[in-house]
Amino acid sequence: MRVLDALGHALEVAGSMTWQITWSLILGFALSAIIQAVVRREAITRRLGNDRPATLALASGLGAASSSCSYAAVALARSLFRKGAGFTASMVFEIASTNLVIELGIILALLLSWQFTLAEYVGGIVMIALLALAFRIFVSENLVAAARQQAERGIAGSMEGHAAMDMSIHSGGGFWRRLLSRDGYTAISHIFVMEWAAVIRDVIVGLLVAGAIGAWVPDSFWRHLFLTGHPLAAALWGPVIGPVISVLSFVCSIGNVPLAGVLWNGGISFGGVTAFIFADLIIIPILIIYRKYYGTRMMLTLLGIFYATMVIAGYVVEFLFRGLGLVPSERTARVGVTGLEWNYTTILNIVFLLVAAALLVCFYRSGGRPMLKMMGGGPDEHAHADHADHADHGDHEIRAHGARQHETSG
Repeated sequence: MRVLDALGHALEVAGSMTWQITWSLILGFALSAIIQAVVRREAITRRLGNDRPATLALASGLGAASSSCSYAAVALARSLFRKGAGFTASMVFEIASTNLVIELGIILALLLSWQFTLAEYVGGIVMIALLALAFRIFVSENLVAAARQQAERGIAGSMEGHAAMDMSIHSGGGFWRRLLSRDGYTAISHIFVMEWAAVIRDVIVGLLVAGAIGAWVPDSFWRHLFLTGHPLAAALWGPVIGPVISVLSFVCSIGNVPLAGVLWNGGISFGGVTAFIFADLIIIPILIIYRKYYGTRMMLTLLGIFYATMVIAGYVVEFLFRGLGLVPSERTARVGVTGLEWNYTTILNIVFLLVAAALLVCFYRSGGRPMLKMMGGGPDEHAHADHADHADHGDHEIRAHGARQHETSG
């Protein structure tokens, strides 16, 4: 009975968190879909051919307007690199895709507080600047050339099909005309559903892991782990241990935000939360993908540079926000059990679930089902999902963009 009670309590905590964040997730992915619908992939690749500051700033902006799925972001970064984008720009795009996106900021503000949203964006920019500097110092041209040779082999990782799909609006006209057109609505529905399909596993796992840890791990364990009795030591230790916990949790994308809430309530430092969220790009499954994509040397280089820049960015956030008086004084992340009530959360959940249902119906009615089967596999085995005007009726259709390429031996 104790085991069943413990499982029940963990599921209850996970379910409560799910109800708290449902509307914000739908809103975030809808806004992200709107942005992605008007940003074409070919435009991204053309502009990321070097590592100049202006190019890296553009890569950050384009990444923030891209997929928030960590696996898809990693696959898309390799795809950009293979098509001629610079390696540094590709990695900056990858970081921005997972740490500067709208939906992440919304869920952070809802589960923790707006200060964490601001910290995530500030820390993300700091991390990108540090990474660009570190790449100039530690990543040689020979290492990049070897990585490109390995990347050209086209070894499959994860979410390759999703990363290869360009679902933006291809019809002509101005911004609002395209966005408010029938093609625009269909493109948004396709991107919205495909984004959910890409991250739903991580969201569910993240909620279950956070629920289990929140229900089973006593507060005393966290207080000892995070050195809560020693403020300065806790501030220095948090950004160091945060990414390590993230790596061991195997949770990525926005699925690690609920666990971040549990850690914050448990006593981890403000900068430690930020560093923990950044570290979804160095969890063990993604490190394995880096090795397939770029080789062992580059994988180890990325691990070292990513970890170091996450820690330093965590320190910058910790002491900058502390100096400005922006670190929350209360540890009240919404990760506990709350009953269902007729309040703004319930009303917003109903409204946005109806919005999600409408987009889902449009997705299936416009022929989106085959796209779900194209999400995995190798990067050269999939047709790009392209939204184009049909000559007769203007409906979207999925067209093949490119024949299968022969793998080179590298």
